[in-house]
Amino acid sequence: VQLQASGGGLVQAGGSLRLSCTAASGRTFNVMGWFRQGPGKEREFVATISWSGGSPVYAESVKGRFTISRDHTKNTVYLQMNSLKPEDTAVYYCAARRATVLASTRFQYDYWGQGTQVTVSS
Repeated sequence: VQLQASGGGLVQAGGSLRLSCTAASGRTFNVMGWFRQGPGKEREFVATISWSGGSPVYAESVKGRFTISRDHTKNTVYLQMNSLKPEDTAVYYCAARRATVLASTRFQYDYWGQGTQVTVSS
């Protein structure tokens, strides 16, 4: 299964970006998530959402600034990132989980995209 992430780029602090993640095979998953890995850091959880509904879950560091959403018609999950900060600079990865319960640990996800670079300048 191939997950395709896109939408990264270079933006000034305070700016916005929207990341997209689509399963190339057209397959859907019960849970989708976004993680990120900054320079010299471990990969960390950002947000997760269920395809079937319910409230998404966010990391404290992005709560109120980032929004995860899904579009069933396009089989795509989005991460809208507003009020970006230099510390948001990272490679962002989308991930998919077969299980139905939301998860915030990288080891709980079964499939991963290739990552898209987000750079926030001060």
